[in-house]
Amino acid sequence: MARFRNKKKVAFVRQPKKQPQQQNVDPVTGDKIPRSFVFSRLKLPGSLKQLQADLRKMMLPYTALNLKEKKRNNLRDFLNVAGPMGVTHFLMLSKTGSSPYLRVARTPQGPTLTFKIQDYSLAVDITNSQLRPRVPKDLFKNSPLIVLSGFGTGEQHLKLTTIMFQNIFPAIDIKTVKLSSCQRIVLLNYNKETKLIDFRHYSIRLQPVGVSRRIRKFVQNHQVPDLRSLQDVSDFVTKAGYGSESEGDDEAATVSLASDLGRVNKASTKSAVKLQEIGPRMTLQLIKIEDGLCSGTVIFSEYENNGDKKEESEEDVEDDSEGDAEGSEEDTMDD
Repeated sequence: MARFRNKKKVAFVRQPKKQPQQQNVDPVTGDKIPRSFVFSRLKLPGSLKQLQADLRKMMLPYTALNLKEKKRNNLRDFLNVAGPMGVTHFLMLSKTGSSPYLRVARTPQGPTLTFKIQDYSLAVDITNSQLRPRVPKDLFKNSPLIVLSGFGTGEQHLKLTTIMFQNIFPAIDIKTVKLSSCQRIVLLNYNKETKLIDFRHYSIRLQPVGVSRRIRKFVQNHQVPDLRSLQDVSDFVTKAGYGSESEGDDEAATVSLASDLGRVNKASTKSAVKLQEIGPRMTLQLIKIEDGLCSGTVIFSEYENNGDKKEESEEDVEDDSEGDAEGSEEDTMDD
């Protein structure tokens, strides 16, 4: 009598989904898309470590969010990894005995801008101070817009600062850009009198003008409203406090959309533009510009221009060009 052999079950292996690859070429300028590393030099206190994490999140999506650092890594190690990964800018945080510093450098040959951080606030502090914090899940899917104010004085060091920050984010074409991709904005405002730069990070929100808050939420959420306490459906629209919402109806803060955005904001209708700060927040002072990568000829020095003796010597801000530690080139960083 013939025997039936049991066929061996073949394990089914599900193929992992391929993640969409990021673009390498900017469709507007034709150059490669700016990418960044945000890391620290020497040891940072806990609050500055959180500021570093906030800066990495702000630079998304074209940055290494989970960049791992080792104590023995020096600037040369980061530079060796930056080339193959297409990294164009470094944002380096450091802390001296009295003040924190932020260096913004173009790789691989500079220039380097050194800022003294006068004060700062973390993203979590700004969120906790708000009554209704707003951080949508897809807020960091696209790069932020960059707006510079007060830098048009004609001075050379301000021109270099403008060029550096303009090139640190991808350029946009106002004719072809999708409104849904414009969800964040980085604002830098230069004060001529104090010579300080206010650094702010906002989320962008649009609301239709002349539409009550209840109607707007009803359209967005697709939920049946509770009408048990109302005599007529018109009471839902005209109820006091909701019928005329003037918070965003200022003519100076309204725009006419060229295309639909979501279910509420329609093309050719007026919508109010609202900015909500999401952090981090910094007050920066430009103190030095070098023509190389953390080295080279000093193009601008705030202390030398004022003719004053600075309280902190240049040795207080570590010299990355020589390496603060003789790290081995075999050290690697995991992204």
